[in-house]
Amino acid sequence: MFRAADGPTLRELAVQALSSLERGYDLLAPDFDRTPFRTPDAVLDAVAAVLRPLGPFRAGLDLCCGTGAGTGPLRELCTERVTGVDLSAGMLARARAAHPPRAGLPDPEWVRADVRALPFRSGFDLVVGYGAFGHFLPAERPGLFTRVHGALRPGGLFAFPVAAPPAVGSAAYWALWGFDAAMRVRNALWRPRFVMYYRTFRLPDVAAELRAAGLTVELAALPGLGTRDDGAPRCRLVMARRPA
Repeated sequence: MFRAADGPTLRELAVQALSSLERGYDLLAPDFDRTPFRTPDAVLDAVAAVLRPLGPFRAGLDLCCGTGAGTGPLRELCTERVTGVDLSAGMLARARAAHPPRAGLPDPEWVRADVRALPFRSGFDLVVGYGAFGHFLPAERPGLFTRVHGALRPGGLFAFPVAAPPAVGSAAYWALWGFDAAMRVRNALWRPRFVMYYRTFRLPDVAAELRAAGLTVELAALPGLGTRDDGAPRCRLVMARRPA
């Protein structure tokens, strides 16, 4: 049976892909950190390097935290409170095991919830998100961003990395196009749906939706992740702030 880097087998990935979003991630949770879907440490470190001079922050929220890859750096940036929220109980269980109490750092609180109905009001100075926005249809994003606005304290910051789009016609371009096409066919033929689309999260649209939700938007390069052949950053950090 095929297995990449001791991660899930091809059969396990197929079962996950034919499940609901919640059930799929429950199934994938034990092997998730050994898949390509886990946010690389290089991305986490690059984001933390940009955010660190803006802190320290009192309270931080890791949106769609999964197994807690982004929660670890968040504990270093926050002084009082850190919360991870995710829909999957299985992913939260792995996150809890991976991030035990550590002296001098806030102990994470783990909350199972659909982030489209975030159960927080004005409690956080920093909200971060990594790699989960493809799980939300474009029509759902305005509501999600409004919920994030409500979870931030006045002056609070919502930050997430966005990779530059691949060149049209490149191997990466066709890989993303093929993945999204396959997911659309899957969701047309199979229930429950499993929403995950890479090509629907366009930065100009997202920036407009963040502003419509009442957030100001700035972009920062992530120099630790390199530049493209044209000199543009390979990845930028979106920094959306709730006005004070």
